[in-house]
Amino acid sequence: MNWFSRGGFERSLERLWYGESAIGWVLQPFAVVFRMMVALRVQAYHSGIFGREKISVPVIVVGNITVGGTGKTPIVSWLATQLSDSGRKPGIVSRGYGTSVRSRLVMVTGKSSYQDVGDEPLVLARQTGAPICIGVDRVAAVRHLIGEADVDVVIADDGLQHYRMMRDFEIAVVDGQRVLGNRRMLPAGPLREPPARMDKVDVVLVNGDSDYSGGYRFDLLPRQAVSLGDSQHRDLSEFGGMKVWAVAGIGNPQRFSTMLEAFAINPVLVDIPDHGRVSLSALKRQQPWPILMTEKDAVKYLDNPSDDTWYVPVVVQMSGPTEASIMKQIHSAISDD
Repeated sequence: MNWFSRGGFERSLERLWYGESAIGWVLQPFAVVFRMMVALRVQAYHSGIFGREKISVPVIVVGNITVGGTGKTPIVSWLATQLSDSGRKPGIVSRGYGTSVRSRLVMVTGKSSYQDVGDEPLVLARQTGAPICIGVDRVAAVRHLIGEADVDVVIADDGLQHYRMMRDFEIAVVDGQRVLGNRRMLPAGPLREPPARMDKVDVVLVNGDSDYSGGYRFDLLPRQAVSLGDSQHRDLSEFGGMKVWAVAGIGNPQRFSTMLEAFAINPVLVDIPDHGRVSLSALKRQQPWPILMTEKDAVKYLDNPSDDTWYVPVVVQMSGPTEASIMKQIHSAISDD
């Protein structure tokens, strides 16, 4: 691994945050300062020093307190579908990480460019068909969304720390494998807020089998692989016994690799950062193996797919009672708005 690459740097931080390392103690004084700043900011909002703004429709926030992926985007997609199926008209707001957008507010469609709107909002638009607005200012994005589309509930993707925007329901998503890591604040650990923040959300969702208690479990189940070139479908079992390039520019790429291994596939994980991109042709020149990637990665290569390149969609699975309990709590919270 090249430690000095962006991907290598991120993976080095992950080893620090989700393992034991003496360097963590070196960084602890900075974490203490960061924790104090977070506490002061939260107190400023709760005491009224910083203003909070009420939105004209109910707002459901889906987020996490850790840096990196937890399965949040699939949960946003699942929630939008659940709300739509129940007769609501959901819309979604997102920051649009890694885009050329700075102060602008942009409506996202399934035909948008990932460079303009970001990979996750584009995936959500393609999966849900819900109206989506991206913008750094979440309050402005919500108001723009309401003005542009017929929505009666808004899902804020990754908005737990955006206290200026008042919300009716909070969902925190946890990676069942990595949980809260070493439970230290940035930069000594992965936490954006203290662990006690988890006690204040309405629902905690845990991605996969875990020792973490106090949350509802969900799983991300892979569906058939889809060809980037011609949209053919292929069972993952058909790749069994093969070496493949595994392209996963997500927060926890090892989860994608492990999923492929469950189908007797031998993945070679490509070292790229979260939201990153790699040259598919360069991979093919190294070895002409099939390329398997996440759906979040796939939207970056739709205009110029390489031969024998596939993405693997995933679907959220919960038990019937779990799903019913969560949606009952949500409908109760937003119907009182």
